[in-house]
Amino acid sequence: MVMYNAVTDVPGIKVGHYTDKEGITGCTVILCEQGAVAGGDVSGSAPGTRETDLLRPGNLVEKVHAIVLSGGSAFGLDAASGVMKYLEGRGIGHETGAGKVPVVPAAIIFDLAIGNPRSRPGAEDGYQACLAATDAKVAEGCVGAGMGAVVGKILGMQRATKSGLGTASEEIAGGVVIAALVVVNALGDVIEPNTGKIIAGPRRPNGKGFLSTSELLKSGQLKGTLLSTNTTIGVVATNAQLNKEQANKLAHMAQAGIARTIEPCCTMYDGDALFALSLGERKADINVLGSVAAEVVAKAILRAIFQAETVAGIPAIRDIKRC
Repeated sequence: MVMYNAVTDVPGIKVGHYTDKEGITGCTVILCEQGAVAGGDVSGSAPGTRETDLLRPGNLVEKVHAIVLSGGSAFGLDAASGVMKYLEGRGIGHETGAGKVPVVPAAIIFDLAIGNPRSRPGAEDGYQACLAATDAKVAEGCVGAGMGAVVGKILGMQRATKSGLGTASEEIAGGVVIAALVVVNALGDVIEPNTGKIIAGPRRPNGKGFLSTSELLKSGQLKGTLLSTNTTIGVVATNAQLNKEQANKLAHMAQAGIARTIEPCCTMYDGDALFALSLGERKADINVLGSVAAEVVAKAILRAIFQAETVAGIPAIRDIKRC
């Protein structure tokens, strides 16, 4: 099997982007048209989500048919309606007796401050993302829901660093694949886990290097300046067989990847959320899966930074390094 180091390395997953380069926003759809056992974990305190209640153990619906990640703040949740239309048109959904209803959880980032605040992904854009979906290599960086993603915003957009969308995967014993796709729009800094070095955050006044968001917070000089306009959202997927409770556990354990690479994370000003999808019949220990899921989430976050490009005057690290 060809591996792309992407969430599409899990059989049954397709990814499509809609990118609005003028409005600086977009949406990304993760299609699982045959259905996937799903779970979710929302650890941030300023989330924008749809259909997350049904992911909890004990609730009726077990499988979903797509996940939508979108820009546009709460307006961007409309993109999921277009994904539902796409799936319904292909006879895909939860059987109700009165027709099939596609199940499409979604999460959004706040990107209204970087581009045109009137440009928000809607139903037609979600539909277009489905038409573009592929099970091959996934475009990364400033595409789809990552188009308007920014990190290190504690000193304002004028000192922030451009981020985007990243994906990664790993195959372990028994042919089990665990993969992640993450959109990084954090308040805090992105850290290289092995060194603890800040690789993206609030830029220093001279443009060389970064200040520490945590240290700025501890200084006590920023009271009343923070806004809940930050979110790291993503999907973890595997070809291992999981029940709904295990899928929720996988999403919860995968959050450790955010904690390893974003400092601080899961604050009152972030809406951090991860979905988990199980497609396949492979056998694996949930402890191993959760551990690897945290690793691939961390790798996907780093790729979101390294694959980003300078947009709207907000530099990506590839350009900051030239300063």
